[in-house]
Amino acid sequence: MTRVAVCQIRIDIDDPVGTRRALVDAAAEAAAQGASMIILPELAMSGYMFGDVAEANARAEPVDGDSVTLYRELSVRHDAVVVAGFAERSEGERPYNSLVVVDRGEVLAVYRKTHLWGTEKLVFAVGSERAPVVRTRVGMVAAMICYDLEFPEMVRDVSLRGAQLVVAPSNWPAIRPTPGERPPEVIKAQANAAVNRVFVAVADRVGAERGVNWIGGSVICDPDGYPVAGPALGAEVVIVADLDLDRALDKSAGPHNDVLTDRRTDLY
Repeated sequence: MTRVAVCQIRIDIDDPVGTRRALVDAAAEAAAQGASMIILPELAMSGYMFGDVAEANARAEPVDGDSVTLYRELSVRHDAVVVAGFAERSEGERPYNSLVVVDRGEVLAVYRKTHLWGTEKLVFAVGSERAPVVRTRVGMVAAMICYDLEFPEMVRDVSLRGAQLVVAPSNWPAIRPTPGERPPEVIKAQANAAVNRVFVAVADRVGAERGVNWIGGSVICDPDGYPVAGPALGAEVVIVADLDLDRALDKSAGPHNDVLTDRRTDLY
């Protein structure tokens, strides 16, 4: 079993000290619960609501900057795989919305978001490489960011490349919430888990930031598409689940079907 922790923290672009403290404390709580994998939100250290490109560039860092250095330190300190987002400095006019996968303090992968949501298109450069599938101490982990997860092709692609667990650091804005209904972002995470028979873990965030509220819909889904932890809507919380990642190697959907080999690639 692999104990996976998703840290749903309060992030504030105008309070970097408080944001860093919340992140460090949440990682410590995850470790105290025995997690061997810790997932943090999109742009976890910088915040999200940049006013313009200049502000985004001012907060962006190289891969060996303070944010990733902290993630590497947390990986070593807590003996865990850490996946977290950061604003990555680029050689162009705009930074990237990126994440790292870190194991034993080593950066195994850097991924730059390839599907930009809303005003992200005004401040970030778009990534141009496929989401990574990385062999870690816990198994084969794929990593993508927020809106990426809403494209079925993305999750199918990493599933075909052997991913057992798909992780998605996210910032889900609360747009037209309907009381009593599960947010569609959570439903999409469940659906992607079910149709690919993989585990999916989403690390969302909470805390109003420059007038925007967030769903706080962090969730961990099993290969049947059912939530095994979360969503704890709106709460500042660490959710934890014990996952048998080998279940994701079995793509059978009952005795007569397989979600991968049943595909009609001659037709679509």
